[in-house]
Amino acid sequence: MDKNDTLDAKGLMCPMPIVKLAKKMKEMPIGATLELIADDVGSKEDVPAWCHRTGNQLIGQKEEGGAFYFYIKKSQ
Repeated sequence: MDKNDTLDAKGLMCPMPIVKLAKKMKEMPIGATLELIADDVGSKEDVPAWCHRTGNQLIGQKEEGGAFYFYIKKSQ
């Protein structure tokens, strides 16, 4: 999956992955894609909900090696 940047949030517990995600997305240009890597099981629900709430697009996700990978495209 093409990405412009990666945010490693492994080891962080809720709500920190979302806090770091929101801060990082503010720094990125519209249309850019961020790869977020988290190992907090809550992120499986939190990240899609955050994307829906903020209008950003979750374009992919996978689980690999105990970590969750999310691909988020900045829409606004």
